[in-house]
Amino acid sequence: ATVLLAALAAVEGREALRLQGRGRELLMLGTLGFAGFNLLAYTGLAHARPESAALIVALGPLLTALVLWRRTGIRPAASTFLLLGIALAGVFLVLSKGHPGTVVSGSVGWGDGLVLAGTFSFVLYGIGAADNSDLSPLRYTALTAALGWPAIAAATAIAIGSGVIAAPRGHELWTIAPQLAYLALPGAVVAVLAWNAAIDLIGVQNVTLFGNLIPVTTFAIQIVRGYRPGWVEAGGALLTIAALVSNSVRTRAAPVEMRAVDVEASAEAA
Repeated sequence: ATVLLAALAAVEGREALRLQGRGRELLMLGTLGFAGFNLLAYTGLAHARPESAALIVALGPLLTALVLWRRTGIRPAASTFLLLGIALAGVFLVLSKGHPGTVVSGSVGWGDGLVLAGTFSFVLYGIGAADNSDLSPLRYTALTAALGWPAIAAATAIAIGSGVIAAPRGHELWTIAPQLAYLALPGAVVAVLAWNAAIDLIGVQNVTLFGNLIPVTTFAIQIVRGYRPGWVEAGGALLTIAALVSNSVRTRAAPVEMRAVDVEASAEAA
């Protein structure tokens, strides 16, 4: 947040740091996008397999379509719901490894639910960026980050005070300093700013489609690290990816329609 605010003041001037009556809205969006997504997703990842978590995150494009339908009243095409069902079937295969009974016995846990909640939080944050398109991507990112971090600090303080987690010591922070730097700079400043800038250029629905690459890269990284998925699990992953890619192709075949949805969503918010 500090880096983003400093960049905003340097690029657009100190006047850009003013909220201009949008404090409540940006506070809510910042809490969703930074506190909601990070706290829910990272806590969920500690209790879920990275492969299943990546597939859940990759449902973001279809979640976005459903949220836009709820907000604009424009019903997505029947193919969207079909592809959503196929994608969910693929997720089920990955989680259960082809054995439905394992879903009940622990393949699906509260960690996966937290990842899904975090994904939904970031979907709402992205739609908020489209609604506030009169703000530059840098300004939207900086202001929401600045307003979102207090919720993370408060949650951490409550967790430490209640004994759920232990406060890290100085040498522990130093040990993971490279990881923290990666999360803060490429993972937050660069990634979120680039994401919001892309929303400004091609619309929220098209941007979320790039989430399709998440399961591909996650499986590739895990395979390099020695993980060997079974045929059913790999087939489920491919099924989900195929559904999401098909949705991408369908969406890009009708760009005018998708732009209209984004415009109407922004108009209703205004």
